Amino acid sequence: MLGLNKKDSTLLLIVAAMVLLAPFILNPFPADSAMAQFNAGYPDLMQRFVIFGIFAIGFNILFGLTGYLSFGHAAFLGVGSYSAVWMFKLLSMNVIPAILLAVLVSGVFALVIGFVSLRRTGIYFSILTLAFAQMSFNLAYSVLTPITNGETGLQLTLDDPRILGVSATADGGIPVTSLFGMEMRSTFTLDAGAWLFQFNTGYYFCGAVLLLAFYLAIRIFRSPFGLMLRAIKSNRTRMNYTGLNTKPYALAAFVISGMYAGLAGGLMASMDPLAGAERMQWTASGEVVLMTILGGAGTLIGPVLGAGFIKYFENIFSKINEGVLHQWFSFLPDGVENGAVWVVEHFVGPGWHLTLGLLFMLVVTFLPGGLVEGGQRIAKLFRRKSTEPQDGATQSHPAE
Repeated sequence: MLGLNKKDSTLLLIVAAMVLLAPFILNPFPADSAMAQFNAGYPDLMQRFVIFGIFAIGFNILFGLTGYLSFGHAAFLGVGSYSAVWMFKLLSMNVIPAILLAVLVSGVFALVIGFVSLRRTGIYFSILTLAFAQMSFNLAYSVLTPITNGETGLQLTLDDPRILGVSATADGGIPVTSLFGMEMRSTFTLDAGAWLFQFNTGYYFCGAVLLLAFYLAIRIFRSPFGLMLRAIKSNRTRMNYTGLNTKPYALAAFVISGMYAGLAGGLMASMDPLAGAERMQWTASGEVVLMTILGGAGTLIGPVLGAGFIKYFENIFSKINEGVLHQWFSFLPDGVENGAVWVVEHFVGPGWHLTLGLLFMLVVTFLPGGLVEGGQRIAKLFRRKSTEPQDGATQSHPAE
């Protein structure tokens, strides 16, 4: 299918099913139940799952295949966001031109940074990318205020010229982003008894882009170019001894990875036309590193799983407050209830990073291959059980 082998086609279909059925998968609990706190099937969060999945897929092409660890990829995310918002301000509210400009500008920016940074390898490369990202953040925050609007952030106004669109709607409001007339914020709600499912146009548009990005990543992984990137990661020095110049391949991977990040930034601006310098901070770069390692660096679906895992914790566990905990433990005696709330509140709400850190430590310690390795171990366990002979059945091989 689409030039892919059976295994990759199955993987692509699994991702497509996850994207299509996400409103159902992420809303397993009735809306009026105490467990509804863990539902994540609302448009804004589902969009974040998909967008950061794209971001992590692109980062994995650089880190997972070539072994170059970049601490500055958030710079491309921010550049893509700024580019998309400027396209909305100057041309039209159609998301396609904005996303194309975001990818193009991010690619050029990555070409410049990669050309300089790839003169070094290892930790020196990582520090160089971090330095460029911090320079970009400070430029956006203060120096380039006429372009980025500084700490306030770049956003749409009623004074925008907008060549191919109106500056204001009939009721005097700011126009919304759309895809040839389909508004990104348009949402259909399905009330199915105790469950509430939301189907958002913006989410499914992002989901379609994710599938395209995932398909391209598969083709890169299986191509001779991808094989060359793996060879660079395996032994760069030996490749150089053979007379092969590895820098053009590494630079190409860096640019492709930067374009993926720009695509994610453009999608973020398309869902919410606002771009701020905070998207370029080093913490955002560190987050995509965690997503990739947690999911499984060098795997195809791992970065997507890692992005969803971290964004789920960030948005769900961080909302659990003391009042919610008291509702959960209300069946306990007062003294025990207060003690249980005191213990658990350190791991949720503002302390959700502690829970994420502990889980990350467990995954890195016991599952070096990330969540993908965990899934493979579980699948292997079930396969082993299914192949074991039943009680009383005759074995087809001699006992050892």
